[in-house]
Amino acid sequence: MKIGELAETAGVSTKTIRYYESIGLLPEPSRTESGYRAYDEAGAERLAFIRDAQSSGLSLAEIASVLELKEAGATSCRHTRSLLERHIAEVEAQIERLRETRSTLLAMAERAATLDPNTCTDPNRCQVITPAAD
Repeated sequence: MKIGELAETAGVSTKTIRYYESIGLLPEPSRTESGYRAYDEAGAERLAFIRDAQSSGLSLAEIASVLELKEAGATSCRHTRSLLERHIAEVEAQIERLRETRSTLLAMAERAATLDPNTCTDPNRCQVITPAAD
């Protein structure tokens, strides 16, 4: 299949496919006599894997590391699990930061509900926004 067909099938742009080729995520495809890229089913499957891995949070570099193991004939499950566990830890930390931010915002909103706007005389700051606790 040509690059446009592959792009449509995979739901990505032709530019994305060319970029993946340039960084080694997709191998260079064979060419037709007229010079068009000719992709086979393996290229489509690899592109689907890349897309799925990205949607699960893996970076292109991490995806490349998984593909390198596969190309070397090694199993990649342990490595992939390690990558996913690291991402889970990062997500958990981000959730905690978001909870803290939510708590701070709720406290400010509660404060705003009790303040009289007529008493706000500081020309440089809003009385609702309080200094961050250290």
